[in-house]
Amino acid sequence: MAYSAGFTPHPKVSYANAAPTGTGSEAEYLEIALTEPREPERLRALLDESMPAGLDIVEAVEARTSGLADRLTASVWELRLDGVGPEDARRAVDAFNAAGTVEVQRRTKNGVRTFDARSAVVELESAETDSSRADRPTDRPCAILRLVVRHVTPAVRPDDVLSGLRAVADLAPPVPAAVTRLAQGLLDEETGTVTDPLAPDREAAATEPQPAGATAAATVPA
Repeated sequence: MAYSAGFTPHPKVSYANAAPTGTGSEAEYLEIALTEPREPERLRALLDESMPAGLDIVEAVEARTSGLADRLTASVWELRLDGVGPEDARRAVDAFNAAGTVEVQRRTKNGVRTFDARSAVVELESAETDSSRADRPTDRPCAILRLVVRHVTPAVRPDDVLSGLRAVADLAPPVPAAVTRLAQGLLDEETGTVTDPLAPDREAAATEPQPAGATAAATVPA
């Protein structure tokens, strides 16, 4: 691993668009500068061995292109609402999608800030649930929402969308939602899908000489 120069050298590692505190994620990305070329799979294995249980490095590719952060323009989230019936969830989702704006408030270090949570949402839908799933040992209702949201300023987070659902449809889960980021990458505006941000590096790796650097993808299971 490469280190910065100066009196107190630091590892050259950069994290792009980390998930909010309290959420799970299957799509976190970081860039690591190396002092010499490394085979990506070997690098992935070495990094994975050093991680604590539950934090897995699932892929590493050579960083052949710049601007990884610029390719992380949207995220796909799953919101699990225990104690909420699917019909109530669909009603709230329909109300949110039909709204032109959905104002929510968030407390920041500079005080309470009001902003529109609707404009950043590309897609919000209620998915069907299966009460027989092994991770749901009771008959308690559970709604699953799928959310695709643009990365904007100020950032619209899943908890902001939940605040919006409460504002437009009085949807208030009895327990905190279990939130997991499923993917993040470049948003295809035509289809509304989020594409793989490492694809340009893979394509360039097939034709260019190997650089002294790598981009690693880290996954944190929910």
